[in-house]
Amino acid sequence: MTLKGWVIYNGHLPGPKFKDFADWIVEAGHRQDMDIHSIPNHHLLSVFTLNGQNISYKNEIADPDFVIFSDKDIPLARTLEAMDIPVFNSSQAIEISDNKIDTYARLAAHHLPIPKTMVAPKVFTGSLHPDTFSQIRKEFSFPIVVKEAFGSFGEQVYLVENEEELELKLVEIRNRPFVIQSFIRSSYGRDLRLNVVGDKVVAAVLREAKEDFRANVSAGGTMKPHSPSQIEKDLAIAATKAIGADFAGVDLLFGKGGEPIICEINSNAHIRNIFNCTGINVADYIVEYVKDQVLK
Repeated sequence: MTLKGWVIYNGHLPGPKFKDFADWIVEAGHRQDMDIHSIPNHHLLSVFTLNGQNISYKNEIADPDFVIFSDKDIPLARTLEAMDIPVFNSSQAIEISDNKIDTYARLAAHHLPIPKTMVAPKVFTGSLHPDTFSQIRKEFSFPIVVKEAFGSFGEQVYLVENEEELELKLVEIRNRPFVIQSFIRSSYGRDLRLNVVGDKVVAAVLREAKEDFRANVSAGGTMKPHSPSQIEKDLAIAATKAIGADFAGVDLLFGKGGEPIICEINSNAHIRNIFNCTGINVADYIVEYVKDQVLK
C-alpha cells in the first residue's frame, strides 16, 4: 500500500523558506515510495457544523493517511486531528513551541536546564506597573534578555543593558506577552542547533555571530558542522519530548563550564541551511519516521 500524505505550509508568508521545506518533504516522500502533496493552508478551511468539524477543500482531494504540518495554523491542525488524521507535529506541540512562555514552563516542569526566566504579567492597555521593575531588579542583574512570547528567526529577542533601555523596550513591546531571562554571557554570539527526529539527533551545527549576541543565521550568523556530545544529544531529545514534538530544531547555549542550556525549541525548523552545511537531508529522516509511525 502506498501511503498518501499532505505537507501543509503557510501560503501567505513571503519568501521561499516555507514552501521550500514542503517541497523537500515531497521529494523525500518520493524516495520512500510515498505520495505526498504540498498544500498551502488557505486551500484547507476548517468548517464547524452540528455534525462536527470538517475541511472545505479548494480542489477535490481524498483525505490523507497523515499530515506533516509545516505551519503554525493551530486551528487547522486541530480540525485535521478531529477528523482522526494523524498530524506530525501535533497541534499541541506546535502551540507549545510557538509560545515561549509555554515552552519554558514545560521545560521547567521537566527540570531541564534553561536560563532563569520570569514571565511578565498580563497587560491589556498601558504599560507595566512600576512594582514589576522592582521585582526584576530583585531577580536579575543587567544585562538581561527580553523575549517576546511569539517570534521567529531570532527576531523579537533583545539584549537590554540597563533599566532605562528596559523601560524603552517595554514601551515598544506594549501589551504583547514576553519573558525576561538571565543573559548567558558565556554563549554570546554562539549556540548549537540540533535537529531531533523521534529518539535521534540526526544533524547538528555550531552557529556563530561576530557582532550579535544572537547566533541565528537569519540574523547574520554563520554555521559549521558539529559533533554533539552525548549530553547535548540527550538534552535535545529530552527537550523535544517535553513539548510532545515528533521532530524539532533545538537550540542550545553554552553555560559557564560549557554545559548545554536550552535556549529554544522550533517545531517547524527549516532544513535547507542544515543540508548546505552538513550534507544531511533532515526531510528524509522526518518522512521515514512518519512512515514508521503511521504503519504502526
